[in-house]
Amino acid sequence: MSSVEFRALAEFRYQIRQFLNGSEKAARAAGLEPQQYLFLLAVRGLPVGREATIRELAERMQLRHHSAVEMVNRLERAQLLRRERSNTDRRQVILHLTPRGEKILSRLARQRIAELRTAAPALVRALTVAMRSTREKSSSRPSATKR
Repeated sequence: MSSVEFRALAEFRYQIRQFLNGSEKAARAAGLEPQQYLFLLAVRGLPVGREATIRELAERMQLRHHSAVEMVNRLERAQLLRRERSNTDRRQVILHLTPRGEKILSRLARQRIAELRTAAPALVRALTVAMRSTREKSSSRPSATKR
């Protein structure tokens, strides 16, 4: 790898880290741990057709099942999340934000979107440079000949 590629990758990581650090500070200011904010965001932001089960959220958060259960327990105690049995499969538990959880998450998400609008140009620039250096390097390699 070239120095340009290392600098591009480092700059992209720096820009992402700045945004994430802002998210962590905003979560703490709202009385949440950063992981709790991310968990609530994952519940609310699931793709269409996905249900907010502990298994799904553990996958989305890249947590072990038991860690996701503990997070749900804490969020439920804080009255930010509630469990409900599925109507179609009584063995399955679906997670829902409480009105309080929705309110806190909405406020944080609006702040983060506003910050992202500010940070986006630097993020895009850093990603573009990183991708350009990768593309240029791969296009300068001789292509393999077919046999």
